[in-house]
Amino acid sequence: MRINEKGTNMQITADIKDYLYKKLEHLEKFIDKNDESVLCEVELGKISNHHKNGDVFRTEINLHIAHKNLRSEAEKDELFASIDVAKDEMIRELKSNKDKKVNLLRRGGAKVKNLIKNIFYK
Repeated sequence: MRINEKGTNMQITADIKDYLYKKLEHLEKFIDKNDESVLCEVELGKISNHHKNGDVFRTEINLHIAHKNLRSEAEKDELFASIDVAKDEMIRELKSNKDKKVNLLRRGGAKVKNLIKNIFYK
């Protein structure tokens, strides 16, 4: 998985990068490791420079997988909390995407089975 860091309006320190990469490692178990086309874009930043409290920090994760674009976004009062929430939302998106594929495959298999039953047992 390649990671593209977009420009932000705040300084990204080594500690923030380490934390982000550690959290993004959790996504790798839902992604095919042989697929070189996977791209993860992460945008970290402040909503505005004049806010002092409230949901000030924003994290956006865009994941491009095999002709699919998955997106998660979170706004929280702490940067690390926004990273955690965006990561959890992306995991839900990945699980949902996987469930849709499996259900589609099962429905297709059930239709083939019913078609074969109708042919042989009529």
